[in-house]
Amino acid sequence: MDSTEIIPQLFRTEYRKIVAVLCKHFGFDQMEIAEDITSDAFLTAAETWGQKGIPPNPTAWLYTVAANRAKNYLKRGRVFNTKLAPQLRRSASAGEPEDIEVEFSPQNINDSQLRMMFAISHPAIPPEAQIGLSLRILCGFGIDEIAEAFLTNKEVINKRLFRAKEKIREAGVSLDLPGPTEIDARLSSVLTTIYLLFNEGYYSASDNRSLRKELCFEAIRLCQMLIENEPTNTSEANALLALMCFHASRLDARLDANGAIVLYEEQDVSLWNSDLVSKGGYFLNRAASGARLSKYHLEAGIAFWNTQKEDTKEKWGQILQFYNLLLQLEYSPMAALNRTYAYSKVHGKEGAIREALLLGLSNNRFYYALLGDLYTGVDDERALLNLSEALALARTPAERATLQKRIDGLVKKE
Repeated sequence: MDSTEIIPQLFRTEYRKIVAVLCKHFGFDQMEIAEDITSDAFLTAAETWGQKGIPPNPTAWLYTVAANRAKNYLKRGRVFNTKLAPQLRRSASAGEPEDIEVEFSPQNINDSQLRMMFAISHPAIPPEAQIGLSLRILCGFGIDEIAEAFLTNKEVINKRLFRAKEKIREAGVSLDLPGPTEIDARLSSVLTTIYLLFNEGYYSASDNRSLRKELCFEAIRLCQMLIENEPTNTSEANALLALMCFHASRLDARLDANGAIVLYEEQDVSLWNSDLVSKGGYFLNRAASGARLSKYHLEAGIAFWNTQKEDTKEKWGQILQFYNLLLQLEYSPMAALNRTYAYSKVHGKEGAIREALLLGLSNNRFYYALLGDLYTGVDDERALLNLSEALALARTPAERATLQKRIDGLVKKE
């Protein structure tokens, strides 16, 4: 393996760690300095390794270069002279800049990333910006990859990240972990960010299947970090991890060779990942120890039953019950639509059509797609009308291909 192959791999795994440690050192409001130093370390690696070869321990080499760059910055930089010096000199353990250690131990890296997770999920930062920052700072994604995930361009992403960093400075967001009394309230925001990050991959409109999977597994990695930290190892965190494992187990079956969405009942169950199903079951059992029922518990319950291959009334009855509870806890149009599908599996299509029409979700492509499914075999003419409406509202080529296939199937029947 040469430097052109190893550096992109290290960027994905180590960029986030170096930035997190440097932000902990400099302060969260100095994130851009941390990013510049980290990027410079990778640039130096590309130049040096291309000429002299890859060192025996490339990761340690990067950490050393980043630490030295940080030390040099502190020695000569304006931030040290105007902001950090007085604070550092008040500390009995701090000496001159050359005596300050930037520590890249596993424990400090994990602690720094955990702090970064809470900081990025601060309520002052808009949810969309939280996802972008998470991809960049917590997951080590490049700007091009983030732009592709959001189906936009680099300029839009750079502006979004810049505004998010401005919010961080304005709100004075710090990298301090919340105390025991605050941990629950702040952890809720962190779990929401991870949940949205996973959904960005699972429901992404991007045609890049590899990128979509990476988004999902990065969210799983972040949630795993929470569970490995005792104060954040809550039943809700375990439930979210279970939910993501169950969903991720079916990732390979959700798209066909052309990138079109494969409907649940048409998925090849041999492509489901049994290891992830087992892992989800383990964390769902751990989630049962809590006293509070969250939406993650209910969604994990639904996702669990969706990994059970038998198409039985018992299965769909359990799913319907979970959806009933979920809608009482937190209503959403998507949950209501999914509940109606489960209702049809238990009580039949005609009753489900009446339930669906009560929702009245006009201009919602999923609503019309559901009605198209429910009317199929009951009133194929109405099924075609609704599927055509869904097709007109579809946003991606994959959605359009899936809907067109269903329409073509109905037309052939006629």
